[in-house]
Amino acid sequence: MGNEDKKPLADKPVFEEGKQYHIECKPGDLSGPVLLPGDPERAKRIAETWDDFHDVAGHRQYYSYTGKVHDVPISVTSTGIGTPACEIALTELMNIGCDTFIRVGSTGVIQPGIELGDLIINTGAVKMEGSSKYYVPESYPALANYEVVLALIEACESLGFRYHIGIAASSSSFYLGQGRPGYRNYKISKTELIVPDMQKMGVLNFEMEASHIFTLASIFKGRAGAICAVYANRVTNEFGVKGEREAIQAANYAVKVLSEIDKDKREKNKKNWYRNI
Repeated sequence: MGNEDKKPLADKPVFEEGKQYHIECKPGDLSGPVLLPGDPERAKRIAETWDDFHDVAGHRQYYSYTGKVHDVPISVTSTGIGTPACEIALTELMNIGCDTFIRVGSTGVIQPGIELGDLIINTGAVKMEGSSKYYVPESYPALANYEVVLALIEACESLGFRYHIGIAASSSSFYLGQGRPGYRNYKISKTELIVPDMQKMGVLNFEMEASHIFTLASIFKGRAGAICAVYANRVTNEFGVKGEREAIQAANYAVKVLSEIDKDKREKNKKNWYRNI
C-alpha cells in the first residue's frame, strides 16, 4: 500500500492506525467507560483521583487520559462546551471502539428542594440544541441507558451523596436559551417563558451536552448517562462551585458497578441486566 492510501480524507480526517483528527486518539488508546467532562482541567482532575493513569492526548479542548479505578479500566475525554463539540468527541471516540459514556458536568436546577452541591442523575433530556436534528427527527427521545442510570444511583447510595433523578433540558445557549438575560440584560418574550414552562413540565435542570450524548449512544447501540453537580439554583438565584468532587467520585464508582453488571451478563449469558431474584 502506497503512502497516498494513508492520507486523511476531507470527509473522514483519520490518520495512520486510525488516529482521529480532533481527539488525537487511535484504537487501543482508551480502555473502559469514558467519562465526559466539558472542561479539560476537570478531565485532569478526574484522572488524578484514579489508582493510576497516564496522559494519552491533548488537542484543542479534547484532553484524554486512561487508567484504572477500583481495579477496573477507565478513561476520560473532555468535550468542550455544547453539543457541536460533543458530536466531534463522541463520533471519534466511537470510531476508536469506545461504547460507554458518562457525562460528568455542572448544572443549574429549576425545581425547589435541590441544594447547591447536590448531584443530578438524568434519565433523559429535552433536545433544546441544534446538533441532534441532523441525526434524528425532533420526536426521537434522548434517553440515558438504564444500566448507566442504575450504576450512578448505586454509586450515590453507596457513597452517601444527595442526588435527584429526572429529565434535563440540554440547551445550546447558556444565556437566553436557559432564560438568563444576555448582554445589557437583553431578553425577548420567548426566552422569558423558558424556565416557567420547563418547571411545569417537571424538568429538573439545564445543561448543554446530555441530549446529544444520549442520542448518539442510542443510535449506535452504546450506553450513556450523565451526572452533574448543581452549581446554580434558579429558584433561589444562588450560584456556587460545589459538588464536583462528589460527581467525580460517583462516576468513578459507577464504572466499577458497570464492570460488575457486564461480568454478570457474561457469566449468566444475559442479554439485558437484571437483579437475580
